Amino acid sequence: MKYDAIVIGAGLAGLVATVELVEKGKRVLLVDQEPASSLGGQAWWSFGGLFLIDSPEQRRLGINDSKELAWQDWLGSAGFDREQDEDSWGRKWAEAYIEFAASEKRDWLHSLGVRFFPVVGWAERGGYLADGHGNSVPRFHITWGTGPEIVKPFADKVRKAIEEGDVDYRPRHRVDELIVKNDAVVGVKGAVLEDSDAQRGESSSRVSIGEFSFEGDAIAVTSGGIGANIELVKKNWPARLGKAPERMISGVPAHVDGRMLAITKQAGGRIVNEDRMWHYTEGIKNWNPIWPLHGIRILPGPSSIWLDAEGNRFPAPNFPGFDTLGTLQAIQETGYDYSWFILTEKMIEKEFALSGSEQNPDLTGKSIRKVLSRVLPGPPAPVKAFMDHGEDFIVADTLEELVDGMNDLTGSGLINLEKIKRQLIARDREMDNTFSKDLQITAMRGARNYKGDRFIRVAKPHKILDPKNGPLIAVRLNLLTRKTLGGLQTDLDGRVLNDVGIPISGLYAAGEVAGFGGGGMHGYRALEGTFLGGCLFGGRVIGRSMAMFVPSEVDRTGVEQDKGYVSAGTPHG
Repeated sequence: MKYDAIVIGAGLAGLVATVELVEKGKRVLLVDQEPASSLGGQAWWSFGGLFLIDSPEQRRLGINDSKELAWQDWLGSAGFDREQDEDSWGRKWAEAYIEFAASEKRDWLHSLGVRFFPVVGWAERGGYLADGHGNSVPRFHITWGTGPEIVKPFADKVRKAIEEGDVDYRPRHRVDELIVKNDAVVGVKGAVLEDSDAQRGESSSRVSIGEFSFEGDAIAVTSGGIGANIELVKKNWPARLGKAPERMISGVPAHVDGRMLAITKQAGGRIVNEDRMWHYTEGIKNWNPIWPLHGIRILPGPSSIWLDAEGNRFPAPNFPGFDTLGTLQAIQETGYDYSWFILTEKMIEKEFALSGSEQNPDLTGKSIRKVLSRVLPGPPAPVKAFMDHGEDFIVADTLEELVDGMNDLTGSGLINLEKIKRQLIARDREMDNTFSKDLQITAMRGARNYKGDRFIRVAKPHKILDPKNGPLIAVRLNLLTRKTLGGLQTDLDGRVLNDVGIPISGLYAAGEVAGFGGGGMHGYRALEGTFLGGCLFGGRVIGRSMAMFVPSEVDRTGVEQDKGYVSAGTPHG
């Protein structure tokens, strides 16, 4: 059976591409190895954060942002240094994405019913010079309804298209090969997997009960990254981040396995920037896991004291929420694969958010009443559940008890009470003035100049060892796998390129498998809110590009040529 287009992967990028194709009158085959319960992929589990530039939400909070400032921040974070080769298309995708985020992105999503929480978050604050890594201003817009609400408008359109016969959705169809004829990709082959009652995020069976083969005029790979394939993460681990850690937890379900990267390479696609990846340093083991090695990321405010495994405070700017990969490198240089936060209950009740739709029932459920309850004393319910049940949390009334708990948890005896006490007393002395030589305290006070941080995100500076601010809390932080920043190299139409830079006829890629565009539009570092956004943008680009490539019905009869049809290698917009 032949289709106008085949989309491999029913995550966010795949859904967006499918919608674009259907709206251009094309018939689409959508295949995915997971059950239908996982429609929407990783995006469904996300916090729903999106990078926007000069938005109404920013302006209402007094944030002055601009495309020029955002591009300055992007370049300072990306550090593109392979521009004649592996970064050549990634940088072009980055420029296009900045334009998209500063112009039609919000209006497009708004037209689909997507709304945003009024307080804009400040992720990846940097801590370097003005032209270095980090967001100069808050840009992290939380979707009202989190990840499921980003997925919903596209999933709804796909379901409607399925009912109307415009989309043939085949879950439990695992692609094992791209069919190549005359240097063009013309179809897919693979295994039909047995039915599975696995719920969203749970591991599903890989038992094959049959085979399939389908052909199409255009094929899209939107299958995600490698985050759950720990061995592949270790294989690609860059030397600049130190030795690959022995132990990591997973921020993504098991189906994020990277299989399609190797399969697409076998068909001639080029993979670039494999050494670029994005893993979090504030991971905690999920006390109620859904997938193997299930970890949750803490989205921290800036006040917790961050210590290495031996109890030494990390130097500036390795503060919570400032530089993810900089802190990852610092941790790896210690020779240990974990670190610690020490904080107070007053800090945790305001500064700890947990990444993920399921960890934010108030935002996910769009409950104004529950969101307003966050300003009440005490930690939010999901955070309190981790304090009560999570193995990485220690709560104590005294520092002596806290240190004993830290050493009991690791069984190492590495934490010395006097060392910790000395550092905390020194830090607390800096609270006696509204100015300080301690750059973390300066950063905390500076953050509270932004009204969004002052109202709901950054605790009023206080002494950690003052009992009235307790109890004391220690959190063991694990390394948490998450995103692939490199991937299949694509041009600005999302066409996959071969090893000499020529587009492979009929083959497209978008989302994480393509490094979110061009094989790595983020370069070395991300500004956050750009992963979901990259899937939205990339899916839209390839859907429209594929629709132009696919012949129209009249073209198939030879009566009239569709002006949108181009042959392989011909630039088109």
